[in-house]
Amino acid sequence: MPKSIIRRWLPTPEQVRANNNLRFLGNLLHDPNLFHLNRHSVSVAFAVGIFTSFLPLPGQMLIAALLALWFRCNLPLSVALVWITNPVTMPAIFYSTYKLGAWILGAPPEPFEIELSWEWLRDEVGRIWLPLFFGSLICGIFFAAVAYFAMQGIWRWHVVKRWKTRLELRKTQLDQGN
Repeated sequence: MPKSIIRRWLPTPEQVRANNNLRFLGNLLHDPNLFHLNRHSVSVAFAVGIFTSFLPLPGQMLIAALLALWFRCNLPLSVALVWITNPVTMPAIFYSTYKLGAWILGAPPEPFEIELSWEWLRDEVGRIWLPLFFGSLICGIFFAAVAYFAMQGIWRWHVVKRWKTRLELRKTQLDQGN
């Protein structure tokens, strides 16, 4: 995976450490593994970010950051990937995970409409939380595994491609030298 593409979009370690809102983490942000861009760090960051994006909980970015600290993977990438669930995609994702959870649990799907209000949360979440959370966990684990192995494969493919390009370049240079 081209590091330059990822680096272009992510903040530098200095920018993250200078953020006043993150000072409470102290020396935890000085772990260099949180900012490495290697195959392992990026693959785990993709898994953490995508898993967290499927959790129907508030504070997904904080959860992703804590998981990145725990797994010692790329912190900015983990947090950025949480935005897969944004105000546009969230209804479709969580409705799908609810339907999956209801189907797996054998519960008949409850008809409901999502409304962003405290009254809706108080009245409706109690009825749908178990299928929603169960379906979200299953989808989160599945797509996190897919993301992890896809990033491992893409990264390996890119490295092999670069090796072959360098080998061909050396071969061309040797042929021109003779």
